[in-house]
Amino acid sequence: METLAARFKLIVLLLLSFSLLFLPSLQATDFTYCDKKGNYAVKVKGVAISPNPVVRGQPATFAISASTGKAITGGKAVIDVSYFGIHIHQETHDLCEETSCPIAVGNFVLSHKQVLPGFTPPGSYTLKMTISGEGIQELTCISFKFKIGFGASVSYS
Repeated sequence: METLAARFKLIVLLLLSFSLLFLPSLQATDFTYCDKKGNYAVKVKGVAISPNPVVRGQPATFAISASTGKAITGGKAVIDVSYFGIHIHQETHDLCEETSCPIAVGNFVLSHKQVLPGFTPPGSYTLKMTISGEGIQELTCISFKFKIGFGASVSYS
């Protein structure tokens, strides 16, 4: 039988899987690079979350807009999630499942849409995403905060 903690981790992981369609209605979210002195091959331009705060039981979209000076043929995105500063989940995604590959020189968007179950705890979350190319090369690493609101998780038809 699946424990509540395991279900919670899975749900948060799924939410954070990563980033979604870049829509004009998305709200910009502040982000920081993991290494402020790092010279990353992928430069993140912005992070957008909609709705913000995320509403339990309703679709949420995360979109990371970025650019690269070199073509990327593949790699992975590793996502670490913390809840009120406590690490709760990690997941790894094939980069080509998060955006179209190969990624050409220029701008691109990583996007993901997720619905969190109504029992997901409200509060402050931090997402850290590391993108690496084929092999071990770290292309970028960012961190940003998002909130899951206290809003209603029940919809009436």
